[in-house]
Amino acid sequence: MRPSLLAVNAGSATLKFRVYADDGADLLVSGLIDRFGEPADSVLTLSDARGNRLEEKTLQEAGKEAAVAAMINTLADHRLRVDAVVHRVVHGGGVYTSPVRLTDEVRERMAQWIPLAPLHQPISLAVIDAFSALDPGLCQIACFDTAFHATQPEVATRFGIARHWHDEGIRRYGFHGLSYASIARRLPELGLAQGRVVVCHLGSGASACALLDGASVAASTGFSTVEGLMMSTRPGSIDAEVLLYWMEHEGMGVREVRRELYKNSGLLGVSGLSADMRQLLASPLPAAREAVELFCYRVVREVGALAASMKGIDALIFTAGIGERSPEIRARILTQLHWLGFELDLAANLAQARRLTAPASTRHAYLLPTDEEGEMARAAAELLAT
Repeated sequence: MRPSLLAVNAGSATLKFRVYADDGADLLVSGLIDRFGEPADSVLTLSDARGNRLEEKTLQEAGKEAAVAAMINTLADHRLRVDAVVHRVVHGGGVYTSPVRLTDEVRERMAQWIPLAPLHQPISLAVIDAFSALDPGLCQIACFDTAFHATQPEVATRFGIARHWHDEGIRRYGFHGLSYASIARRLPELGLAQGRVVVCHLGSGASACALLDGASVAASTGFSTVEGLMMSTRPGSIDAEVLLYWMEHEGMGVREVRRELYKNSGLLGVSGLSADMRQLLASPLPAAREAVELFCYRVVREVGALAASMKGIDALIFTAGIGERSPEIRARILTQLHWLGFELDLAANLAQARRLTAPASTRHAYLLPTDEEGEMARAAAELLAT
């Protein structure tokens, strides 16, 4: 059987996974477990490196541990032996700024940061525990979304609150770091290894990041994944007094406020129709059009703010689901950024070309697919080689 490195990216209802050669470079197979961990009807699909479907099956046993076991057994059926697993973990606090081997101590620290990422951190821990239960000796590695932003200057990490709160960990962390790291790795291909670049990670979760010479210097997200851009079901930056108003005048408790922020806001909340950008773009309803307009407006504002943090901008990059697949959203954003020197090339944008701007544009915008799992695999292989 071929030794391999398994990269897993767990969400609330799905578990994406990719299997790489043990050097972390060559993709062997990829897969998805839909309705991951639910009582019934979880579906596992497996594809080869070119995307050709190899297998699809409904899992008979319920629970995360059973789903993980089914995944490992399916890979074994295809003569792939999992020697190490690398996990995407949203929050590493201010402690972990690079990949780490998982130990009891690391897991305990990760659990302490559940209040900082209440929707994401428990899922990661549950998947880690499922692997441990199946094979206690299996090498497991954590890659943290916050780690990439450790290069930010002190001023970019602070809120205007009392110093002791900052010292206790209430600060700006930044997220989607694995996505930004994968983009930063490819900047030399565009001649942007040294430069001022804003990357827009536009998906169900959305954020933007300022990269100066390939390092994070500012990001739209902060203490949590709520801040910054408007997202599918999250509002983005919001006046804290709104939350206090809900609690004081509407009688809402912490759980209700959190649900409003994470589940009932964003594109879904504004449109009253859907959290799916594709449905909103196709809808004639005024509220749907307003949701799309607000989404783009917030991106344009954030690009301006991030450019200011670097005292200028040389290039803009779109990535993630909406950023990679929606020519209309990219066009709306770039049209509003014309004043910064971005001249949209309509044909290139519709063709999903790498460069989205006209040859004579003062500044250029690009489309680069993100590769979080690939970044995790490369980082894990480097750690295992030490």
